[in-house]
Amino acid sequence: MTLRELIAGAGLDVAVPGGGEDPEITGLAYSTTAVAPGTLFFCVPGFRADGHDFAPQAVEQGAVALVCERPLGLGVPEVVVPSVRAAMAPLAAFFNGNPTERLRVVGVTGTNGKTTTAFLVRHILEAAGIRTGLLGTVVSIVGGQEREVERTTPEAIDLQATFREMLEDGDAACAMEVSSHALSLHRADAIHFACAAFTNLTQDHLDFHGTIQEYFGAKRKLFTLGRGARTAVAVINRDDSFGRDLAGELEAAGHTRVLTFGVDGDADYTARDVSYGARGASFTCTGPGGSAQVTMPLPGLFNVYNALGALAAAGALDVPLADAAAALREAPGVPGRFEPVDEGQPFTVLVDYAHTPDSVENVLNAGREVLRKEGGGRLICVLGAGGDRDREKRPLMGAIARRYADVVVFTSDNPRSEDPNAIIADIVRGAQEIAPALGPNLSTMEVRPDRRKAIERAVELAQPGDMVIIAGKGHEQGQEFEDGRKIPFDDRDVAREALRARNAVPSS
Repeated sequence: MTLRELIAGAGLDVAVPGGGEDPEITGLAYSTTAVAPGTLFFCVPGFRADGHDFAPQAVEQGAVALVCERPLGLGVPEVVVPSVRAAMAPLAAFFNGNPTERLRVVGVTGTNGKTTTAFLVRHILEAAGIRTGLLGTVVSIVGGQEREVERTTPEAIDLQATFREMLEDGDAACAMEVSSHALSLHRADAIHFACAAFTNLTQDHLDFHGTIQEYFGAKRKLFTLGRGARTAVAVINRDDSFGRDLAGELEAAGHTRVLTFGVDGDADYTARDVSYGARGASFTCTGPGGSAQVTMPLPGLFNVYNALGALAAAGALDVPLADAAAALREAPGVPGRFEPVDEGQPFTVLVDYAHTPDSVENVLNAGREVLRKEGGGRLICVLGAGGDRDREKRPLMGAIARRYADVVVFTSDNPRSEDPNAIIADIVRGAQEIAPALGPNLSTMEVRPDRRKAIERAVELAQPGDMVIIAGKGHEQGQEFEDGRKIPFDDRDVAREALRARNAVPSS
């Protein structure tokens, strides 16, 4: 299609480049590495570099037009827009044939639970005979084939091209995680969501958003009309205070059908008679039109909420509750989410992605409940926090770990450009400040900055009946340091190595 056809089809209210030039557009790119003859190049202002500076190189490589925020005078047509990022999504959607008008997309946002909820939605839809793709933090699945993930929500050009691939490869639906960064940076614009789900909102990413209200405002964008998109059904956790506000706002506006879920109060989908242990959870789900017994191999109250959200989202896509509940009996474990590491040891080792105050509390609470039901061993926690991220949550996480675990080994996570010891000091400060309030229930605390040694220490301390929870990195397979340096590191592999080493040593 030509440049003018693309601009008109995308519905952009911008001036069409004058003159007789109307080049044929054969590709879109925001990086010079993807530029080929016939490309429309987007000059995206980034956090570290400005795409406008790379426009001359893009033209040299064959870019036939530019989308930019200021005139550059490089001899090719220029589409000057207020925001290149905001223009990228509608242009990419139209260029790829508006794939989400046919692909039924379920978007999941929230601080915690996005990954598991998206996995469960896909599992339920697949069980119902609906071929479903997946876009998320851990893995992407397109046409039944797994792909590695670079970011939770790809840039709009990549995202819309992937939706088109899904359709071409036979997918009828897609379950995707939608991050607050993606919503703020317009990556998720121009998507027609068959359903959008809100799991919860707690403190995270304040380094990017500034305040919790701005963070919520970013999440809220998934449900508001506009941006060249629509949301047909909103699925909201009514037990979450931000969720209640969001549901009330959407119900009052009347533009979007709202389905709520919860355990504590009235909702469209509720869980009653909740029970969970080391091997999973069960509850009775009551939804529109009836009830169903749910038994799934995912433990913890937080997974009950994830399951409720997935059941409601499946209901929004017309999957009967009984069928959706039956599918959860074979629900897949999500890599790095309460994932067991078993080398035959007489205690439990779990790896989890928990890296916010709320998620750390959730997994430790779940671990404590399992221990209570199975004899009352000790809970040992390995915990760090990421560098160059929200610093205010660090002492909160330290206090929570000290409150719920019997033994805490504080360590490094992904320090990035920060001093690992300074990050640990922030966490330890919270653990020390809460100590007087805990009295005789005060847990023991150690500091091992080397994450491998911290995991080895936790395994060394564990006795029969104990539980070790290694929190923070989950499925991640690398540890990030300054200047973008990344070394191979997988908590699961390191724990497995420590367990094997311990098993190889004869007991005294």
